[in-house]
Amino acid sequence: MAYEPAKEIVDAVGGPGNIESLTHCATRLRFQLKDGDKADKDTAEKIPGVLGAVPQSGDRFQVVIGGGVQNVYNEIMALPAMAGVGTGGGAAASGGGGAGESDADIKARERAKGPRGTNAWLDTLFEFLSDSFRPILGALLGASLFITFMALMATLDVIPAWNSPGVTLPPSWQFVNLMWQCVFVFLPLMVAYNASQKIGADPWVGFAIMAVMMLPAFTDLGQNDAATQSEFLGSKITTIPIFGVPLTIFDYSSQVFPPLLMAAVLGLVYKGLKKIIPENIQLIFVPFLAMLIMIPLTAFLIGPIGVYAGAALANLLSSINTFSPFIFAIVIPLAYPFMVPLGLHWPINAIMLLNIQTLGYDFIQGPMGAWNFACFGATAGVLVLAWREKDKQMRQTATGALAAGLLGGISEPSLYGIHLRYKRIYPRMLVGCLTGGLIIGIGSLVLGLKNGITTQAFVFTSLLTIPAFDPIGLYLIAVAGAFIVAMVLVIVSGYKNPADAAPALAGAVAADDARIVGGAADEAAAVKSVAGGDELLPGAGAGAVAGAAAGSATALATKGEGAATDVGALVQLASPLDGTAVGLDAVPDPVFAGGVMGPGVAIEPTGDTVYSPGAGTVVAAQPTGHAFGLQLDNGVEVLIHVGIDTVNLKGEGFDVKVKNGDRVKTGTPLVTFDRAVIEKAGYPLITPVIVLNGDSFDTVDPVKLGPVSHGEPLLDIQKKA
Repeated sequence: MAYEPAKEIVDAVGGPGNIESLTHCATRLRFQLKDGDKADKDTAEKIPGVLGAVPQSGDRFQVVIGGGVQNVYNEIMALPAMAGVGTGGGAAASGGGGAGESDADIKARERAKGPRGTNAWLDTLFEFLSDSFRPILGALLGASLFITFMALMATLDVIPAWNSPGVTLPPSWQFVNLMWQCVFVFLPLMVAYNASQKIGADPWVGFAIMAVMMLPAFTDLGQNDAATQSEFLGSKITTIPIFGVPLTIFDYSSQVFPPLLMAAVLGLVYKGLKKIIPENIQLIFVPFLAMLIMIPLTAFLIGPIGVYAGAALANLLSSINTFSPFIFAIVIPLAYPFMVPLGLHWPINAIMLLNIQTLGYDFIQGPMGAWNFACFGATAGVLVLAWREKDKQMRQTATGALAAGLLGGISEPSLYGIHLRYKRIYPRMLVGCLTGGLIIGIGSLVLGLKNGITTQAFVFTSLLTIPAFDPIGLYLIAVAGAFIVAMVLVIVSGYKNPADAAPALAGAVAADDARIVGGAADEAAAVKSVAGGDELLPGAGAGAVAGAAAGSATALATKGEGAATDVGALVQLASPLDGTAVGLDAVPDPVFAGGVMGPGVAIEPTGDTVYSPGAGTVVAAQPTGHAFGLQLDNGVEVLIHVGIDTVNLKGEGFDVKVKNGDRVKTGTPLVTFDRAVIEKAGYPLITPVIVLNGDSFDTVDPVKLGPVSHGEPLLDIQKKA
């Protein structure tokens, strides 16, 4: 079945006509839009399955999905309206230009956008780095698990220390070793392909240019009698004269800076050649001339510059680590939470690879693990609270993010899906980062580790790759400390601000509307929209649909912070109606009757006005008048649903007295209803009064059942100990 929110995502970014191109990374959809102002961040973030939205300069817009991004991308591209959109083309949909535009139209439209802003170049740089690595993340992750397996086998003495100098493995284990070496040896070719494609050049031309430097015959030039050795910046280099010009010979295996620089220059060369070569012969001469220019340029100049630039950055970090592994172990975990959202971690990944190639080990990934596990620990804390509060939507988000983190070492689903959306999390996560960094720093001093925790391979810091670090015991204690501290702090303090209750309550009322409006088929679609994409089993009846929607509404209810100042203090909720209080089981609706929405009571009204049951804020005043969500000052979140299925009246017979954001006190009129209109339509008048965040309290009990007047005590609510 198609991923239904796909169309909603497209609509949120301005429709297919506003999309120039669409790509995706490991967790995010990356839109290049014609007009970035048409994208609606808030709307996008409310779509089920969307973990976050990130507007960028240059009319770029990212939608964070998580591990299922490939499926969402496929569903979006399968939409008929997206037929004219690709990784580099525009949309052909009406109103948006695209395939039907002339070159002049496109240029005029681009000029009309005006300047892209002072930070556009920075966004472009980070996106270039990200997209150069993004398509090969799967291969890198797979290779890292092979490395971890080899490290585990060596730790268990099944094989000798496979990565030590002079060690020869049995042929069978040599073959296993090749499974990960293939990725890193030919990494420059993969990066060259991706970077060239990103920059707008023929990716296979970029691949071919870098492949020259990867040929065994290229390296063998250094063994020629004409080759000479000299010293440069403390390193021995080999050069050989080629037509009288010295060519520096490097082993480019695992290098990433040279292909990145090569691709950047290749993009400029490609654009220049296309301007001066007639279109009808570009297919032949643009690739040929590009190779003719770029192969010597890369071999003689760009390649060495890339090697030296990477080495300089690596030496800088190495100097800091050598000066004080203690300081380095603390700085890295505290810096990464701010580097990853900005994309600054991509150059560091390149340095890690360079360290392994030149030093035989990397010293950055160990402290980085403290950040990753603090990130995952904060997500675990959110998951615990989501389970406690029966918040289905957050439970799904946190479960997926935690699985991606602990098993894959990928932090983006946690970061964009949860942490950046709830500001209370970051300070607590940073304490976890500091804890892990301190453990590594102090442990390094105690154990006399000159370089701190190291690894001899590039791995993703997850549970599965722990055996790749040395010493494994110190690393395990550090990441466990980071994880536990961040998790406990989030659990103890909560992650939602009081202001978060407003959209949650509004969501609960909206979910109940979705449950009621329309027939069974429409209900199923509404439920799927609210519940984050969960599909009902075939043959599920309307009752099941209603239950699922109400469950979603309950999931959207938040924990009321500050509910009853003292633990065990009693809070009373006043009756919002004149009438007769009855148990929820008397409501002719299985959702309310079963307590799925939350605990409470129902009132058979004798009057015609609904009043506020306490002092607080109106966060969901439906224009139809049939339902109200209130965030009370005592922390109670209450839903008052006037009648059953009365939303179908579309406001007829209801006179709404308040609007969203209004302050109310006990007894403030919320709505007056015409009993005759409701009864004539055949809808029950019984009114459920539900405490949506009932799980935050120890008890929610009726004061009494029977006749009650508005303003009289209706529910006793006691905070959990």
